[in-house]
Amino acid sequence: IEPVRPASGLYIVATPIGNLRDITLRALDILASADVVLCEDTRHSARLFEAYAIKSPRTPLHDHNERARISEIVSRLEKGEVIALISDAGTPLLSDPGFPLVRAVREAGLPVYPVPGPSALLAALTGAGLPTDAFSFLGFLPPKTGQRVNALTPFAQRPETLVFYESPRRLGAALEDMAKVFGAERQAVVALELTKKF
Repeated sequence: IEPVRPASGLYIVATPIGNLRDITLRALDILASADVVLCEDTRHSARLFEAYAIKSPRTPLHDHNERARISEIVSRLEKGEVIALISDAGTPLLSDPGFPLVRAVREAGLPVYPVPGPSALLAALTGAGLPTDAFSFLGFLPPKTGQRVNALTPFAQRPETLVFYESPRRLGAALEDMAKVFGAERQAVVALELTKKF
């Protein structure tokens, strides 16, 4: 199928969480035809772009420059450009940059198109063997024990599966705090290297 130039707008494009072959055909079409691709880290995205010979220009959009770049991006969208937003892996905005931009684009009355695909959250949840009929995604916890315990405490009696992101460096301490707050009998699963192995 020959790719067709997409309509003008901001495309929120999910990218692989490890295995480059998890990219969707639609994501490849959008990335290849975008006027610019906003990347959390252009060096990180280079691997994906090289693997699929994508030549679209890339520019950084991250927590430190996002707010300063919003008016320029909205202006480009108003001129009819196709702009894609990707994070380093998975679905943008889930513990990644993009929320202020998407809100500003929506407030400007311009279209935002999600391009679903790989998601660490959903991959971990579906492979964990824990209930999936109800779950809460709570993102990253605070790095320090006291703050982390305070953040966990309101969820101690919640019956649904709770999903957190955590860095490998803090995983042991976070699990200890969870055992204190939730009780040692609550089941937990640690999911990492969801689509790749080192």
